[in-house]
Amino acid sequence: MRVPSARGKLWEFIGLYQFIWPHSHPILMNRSQRMHNERRNRRSQKHAGNGSRRATANGGASSDNNEPFWLIVMGASAGGVGALSQVVRGLPEGIQAAVLVVLHMSPKSPGFLPEILGRHTLLPSSTAQHGELIQPGHIYVSPPDQHLLVKDRRMVLTRGPRENNARPAVDPLFRTAAEDLGPAVIGVVLSGGLDDGTLGLLEIKRHGGIAVVQDPQDAPFPSMPASSLQYVDVDHVHPAEQIGPLLAHLASQPLPQPQGGPLMSGAKLKSSAASSTSSSANSTSDSFRHRDIAEVGTDALKTGQMGRPPSAFTCPDCGGALWEFAQDNILRYRCHVGHGFTAQALVEAQSHRMEDALWTALRALEESAAMRRRMSRMAHNVQSPQVAHDYEEQATLAESQAGIIRGVLTGGGKIDSRKAQSIEQKAIEARDPTIEPHPRRRNRPARRNNGNGTQSKRSRKQPAAA
Repeated sequence: MRVPSARGKLWEFIGLYQFIWPHSHPILMNRSQRMHNERRNRRSQKHAGNGSRRATANGGASSDNNEPFWLIVMGASAGGVGALSQVVRGLPEGIQAAVLVVLHMSPKSPGFLPEILGRHTLLPSSTAQHGELIQPGHIYVSPPDQHLLVKDRRMVLTRGPRENNARPAVDPLFRTAAEDLGPAVIGVVLSGGLDDGTLGLLEIKRHGGIAVVQDPQDAPFPSMPASSLQYVDVDHVHPAEQIGPLLAHLASQPLPQPQGGPLMSGAKLKSSAASSTSSSANSTSDSFRHRDIAEVGTDALKTGQMGRPPSAFTCPDCGGALWEFAQDNILRYRCHVGHGFTAQALVEAQSHRMEDALWTALRALEESAAMRRRMSRMAHNVQSPQVAHDYEEQATLAESQAGIIRGVLTGGGKIDSRKAQSIEQKAIEARDPTIEPHPRRRNRPARRNNGNGTQSKRSRKQPAAA
């Protein structure tokens, strides 16, 4: 057998490392990758130099901060990495638009999405930074476990209440972008489950923006695009590979004139931010009112802003009461802390909590059965057969109930409609002692102990003959 040399092992390790993290070190990159990164760095330095020269010519006011531009906001979930890669591949160099991306991800995700997108586009791609000014010709990606918001043409990162079981969520980004830049916003909904992004896309349309949705037949997970198409008057529906050129075309068009909206220069934005800051310092409720729910939640208990009694449902995240609202034929729920759900997201969260509760019940029943069998053995040891028998019956009942729950959880023991009705009837009788038992159970012959640990049916007395 051939033994690999030390040099061979080294190159094998380098190849494996390059496959896992190809842009981690220049030595591990191939020549085309190094040239690509060098060109991108030179372009970034060139744009920075031009911006500083324009700022000097304007007397210290950078035109990048004053000239309005298009803002493209994109949201995706399951299957979104591939769709996002296809979209950014079609964005040209020097596009007069900034791109903000939200992808549902685990809170413990390493956050490699900017590097992944950077392999498919000439535009610089980076993780969004709190307070950073949004610049055109750049892609900003939300970091894991933080909402990405837009405020005064800057990015705001916050660990506020989760929305639609996600943080980062798509709706907060779309909502705040529409409120900040109005008709200069282009919203894009890509592949994903459930319906996050639908309400945010409605807000973009309400402020005069443009709605773009990936064709559900092209999406690996079509639920998010399909929901947007159902409830929003979408402007464009295309496969992912065609959305990039479409966005480039839309960004080349003149910006629409705002109708009293917030599309403004940097000076106006700074003055509005200063006025809102001064007014928000007056009271705690003002600080909540001038900030998005995704930033700080709500103070509904203090102000009573819900204005109606809560629904019968509770928040899966915190256990508080949920208020129900209907907006554009979409049911949405929010607790007084700030967690928000659409109806689909609430059902999904309830399903997860219900599974957790069933596993907890299964664990409790199995532990109860084991404990009662131990107590039965102890009763046998002290010559108390009747007590031992009672504990055995209780253990058997707990094991049968645990078996039903385990069958529901694992799917191996399906419950038909007749068995489900029997279980429901037992539950009703247990809750209301005034209800008479079911006739079949009421007339069932009782069992007695034979003294040897077994049971036998006790025959009912026959009425005496006349």
